[in-house]
Amino acid sequence: MAMTNNRSHHDPGEGHGHGHHHGHEKGHAHAPPGNNMAFAVGIALNLGFVVAEVVYGLIANSLALLSDAGHNLSDVLGLLIAWGAIHLGRSLPTKRRTYGLRRSSILAAVVNAVVLLVAVGAITLEAVTRFRHPEPVLADVVIWVAAAGIAINAVTALFFMAGRKHDLNIRGAFLHMAADAVISAGVVVAGLVIRATGWQWLDPVTSIVIGLLIVWGTWGLLRESVNLAMDAVPEGIDLPAVEEHLARLPGVQSVHDLHIWGMSTTETALTVHLVMPRLPESDGFLAMVCDDLRAHFDIHHVTVQIEHGDADCSQAPAHVV
Repeated sequence: MAMTNNRSHHDPGEGHGHGHHHGHEKGHAHAPPGNNMAFAVGIALNLGFVVAEVVYGLIANSLALLSDAGHNLSDVLGLLIAWGAIHLGRSLPTKRRTYGLRRSSILAAVVNAVVLLVAVGAITLEAVTRFRHPEPVLADVVIWVAAAGIAINAVTALFFMAGRKHDLNIRGAFLHMAADAVISAGVVVAGLVIRATGWQWLDPVTSIVIGLLIVWGTWGLLRESVNLAMDAVPEGIDLPAVEEHLARLPGVQSVHDLHIWGMSTTETALTVHLVMPRLPESDGFLAMVCDDLRAHFDIHHVTVQIEHGDADCSQAPAHVV
């Protein structure tokens, strides 16, 4: 018996069934209007601030401002990549790309994290050089420009707050903006201390601290995005719990060849073989499996193969992919 897309077809010669059910219409929305506005405003505000930081960083001779400008420029690039990836993820499947371009959102998250880490390397090298040869800094300019950065980054972070729990790219944007607000606050403090003490070496030290904060905030994003790119089980999904849930379904004797991976930063896919000596009489069982996985584990793209169990499945051993 084979079951596909909520239709059933009976064939006495077959000993297995295959079911495929889509839950996209009830799943995650791609790039809702709120996110479009957040990206547009975030990019515009941060790009304008980058220009201001470069201009005033050169005027004040502040490496801290220039390094923060470099970081904010990488954030603008990251926002553009993430925004573009979300729209690419809405592309329809083709005969060559049967999942569309959903995976582009994962690649965007990887690129975003790598760009940030490269920016940190450049900032750190320049800071080490400046630390050896401190130069005078206009502390008042540093303070006021960084204070403006606190406001801009905090407002941008608020735009992404609502969507951060459902999309890795949105979460990355939120974390970057929130971290930038904290970093700008640190630059304000450094400017105040430089003005009070004349410690010019504090400027490159501040830029090094900024780099360390960026690495700390970016490492988790890089690790998770690389894991998704390598088809790892998305964070927040417990594979043993999913397997146990499937094994407890009525009529299921055993479960094997279970795979769970991220189709994008917002959608999770699952394939599995269920051994059922008595096959379901209709597609209602498949619909129930898909609804359960969506409700309990937020898995929306499910493919189920049903087997009698009277013959050995070549995919049954745990070490076989």
